[in-house]
Amino acid sequence: MDKSNKRFWERFAFLYTGFMKKNDTAYTELCGYIRKHLTHADSVLELACGTGQLTYRLAGEVNAWTATDFSPKMVEEAKKQGKEANIEFGVEDATALTYNDDSFDVVVIANALHIMPEPDKALSEICRVLKQGGLLIAPTFVYDGNYNKLLIWMMEKVGFRTFHNWKARELKDFVTSYGFTLVSGEIVKAKPLDECILIAHKK
Repeated sequence: MDKSNKRFWERFAFLYTGFMKKNDTAYTELCGYIRKHLTHADSVLELACGTGQLTYRLAGEVNAWTATDFSPKMVEEAKKQGKEANIEFGVEDATALTYNDDSFDVVVIANALHIMPEPDKALSEICRVLKQGGLLIAPTFVYDGNYNKLLIWMMEKVGFRTFHNWKARELKDFVTSYGFTLVSGEIVKAKPLDECILIAHKK
């Protein structure tokens, strides 16, 4: 059994950009929140970059942006979506990063913690590679309010798996238990679920 969803994401990579266009409005709003917390001096690591939904919208706001995903095919598709001089792409497993300690000012991981079988390992690695006082930006789909149960059921039938059906409060508690201080956790309407735009500092 593919416990990490990797096989699903490898198969789905070439369709992902088109599929996520349905969420363009949510991503625009999401980026508006994130921009407020970025500076032009920042070095940013993006985990689970997908095909660049945040990458190309935000890389111009910072000094350097390293966009990674554990799916090589997702990274290949992301590279096709645009070109920015300060973006470097790579294949990385968020639970076993190859970067040195205290390497980045900001880590962005969007819509991924809930689909990881071991998100605790990812948070430990994020904490390790972030500089002291560095920022974690982790927008995550949450099960607050109404959501499209049929769509989620259909996605599960073709191989997609969700390991953690968090509500916003549960997500915040989980992240703060791993060495982070919560800055904010706004809720944004999105599909198939609402998103909690979780932002936290490394203690």
